[in-house]
Amino acid sequence: MTLLWLITVLLAGGALSWLLGSPLLGSLLFGSSLLGRANTRLPRWIALATLLLAGGMLVEIWHGGPLPGRSWYAEVALPWIPRFGIGLQLGLDGLSLLMVALTVVLGIVAVLASGDEIKHRHGFYHFNVLWMVAGVIGVFTAFDLFLFYFFWEVMLIPAYLLIAVWGAEQRQRAAMQFFVFTQSSGLLMLLSFLVLVYAHHAVTGVVTFNYFALLGTQFAPALAQWAMVGLVIAFLVKLPGVPFHTWLPDAYTQAPTGGSILLAGIMSKTGAYGLLRFVVPMFPEASRTLHWPMMLLGALGVVYGGMLAFAQSDVKRLVAYSSLSHMGFVLLGIFAWNELALQGAVLQMVAHGVSIAALFVIVGVLAQRVGSREVSRMSGVWAAAPKLGAMGLIVLVATLGMPGFGNFVAEFMVLLGTFKVSVAVVVVAGAGLVLAALYALSLMQRAFQGPPGNTVIADIGVAQLTLLLSLIAALVYLGVHPQPVFDLWAPTLSELSARVPGL
Repeated sequence: MTLLWLITVLLAGGALSWLLGSPLLGSLLFGSSLLGRANTRLPRWIALATLLLAGGMLVEIWHGGPLPGRSWYAEVALPWIPRFGIGLQLGLDGLSLLMVALTVVLGIVAVLASGDEIKHRHGFYHFNVLWMVAGVIGVFTAFDLFLFYFFWEVMLIPAYLLIAVWGAEQRQRAAMQFFVFTQSSGLLMLLSFLVLVYAHHAVTGVVTFNYFALLGTQFAPALAQWAMVGLVIAFLVKLPGVPFHTWLPDAYTQAPTGGSILLAGIMSKTGAYGLLRFVVPMFPEASRTLHWPMMLLGALGVVYGGMLAFAQSDVKRLVAYSSLSHMGFVLLGIFAWNELALQGAVLQMVAHGVSIAALFVIVGVLAQRVGSREVSRMSGVWAAAPKLGAMGLIVLVATLGMPGFGNFVAEFMVLLGTFKVSVAVVVVAGAGLVLAALYALSLMQRAFQGPPGNTVIADIGVAQLTLLLSLIAALVYLGVHPQPVFDLWAPTLSELSARVPGL
């Protein structure tokens, strides 16, 4: 089964297949670094054009509305390996559409934010960005378990290369740590999938990897418990969640700005998506045994990430730990499993993706201007670069959960939904909001205020300012009018709630 054949088949499947296939085809235009040597800007423009094409396909699918009598916007079902019940089963419901939209937007942001930071092999860099975007889109649209695993592995290789080739001084160690954690978790996920397929075959006599066929299978309690634990660990590694987060600070810190945006903004969402789409719906009874432990892990992640963020002197490492803290709300909301908490968890996935991208753009600019990631070297940035300082202040207050921004609505809804389940867990997680204010305002005071440092810092240009203002506008829109996000995935929420009324 050659990759060329796979791409050919995908492109025969309509707008959804074009949405997935366009980043793959675009990356083939500069698969080697030779193109980047000839013109360092050409790969960037090709990548932008490719992602805009994918965005156009997504808008076309969304504008066309759901399929008649269905909650799905698009669907592709083609044979792949029929002997083993493996097919090219792709689908796009409201939840997948939201996540794919976030992926395409942050892919564009990652390309635009790269700027002058990438000094060599420009073609190969953008090749990896597009392949990673394609892999993530595949994860969000695959409804065949083997195809899901295939795309899960596809996105890991370019992520590894983005860190190892274009990362900072400790990039090799960070890349290897990332690869070991994610590859091990991927193999654990594949093993769990094979157990499900075998169990389904034992009951029905049919070998299939189809998500919908496996969704209604009644598994033996012990088998369901072990298979669910395997999937939970696999998805927690990618989220990441405590205690499987130890690869996060080095990977996020050492990656180039574009790589950090993709890792924190969209790849982390694949872990949350897996928990929401696979774990709880496929194991409704077994999930009840992990209900409280996972909620506690989510609350612990909020507090633990905030404490570690406050202790950092490396600005990029601070942002990395803040991501761990805010993704704890997603884990908490998923396992609280009521409408308010789930709506908040999904909105947090979107808002966090946008805000963390803006933060990495700002710290990337700071590190380039100052020549260091140490906060102590960044005193007085606002006086030297007032536009950068203003953008930093707005993004930081949005991240810590200031009313008027999407992060506040999302975290408030998660806490409100969790309050119905456990007041104690809400109290613990609420402490993370205090820590968020501490590390965000501390960073603002140490880096942007105070007397100017010895380094002359140039302010951001029109392109960077426009990019940051666009991300801030998105956060404000999510904060004052989040209803379109809720409405978009409401049919999926209804289906999930019908299958698992509560934990």
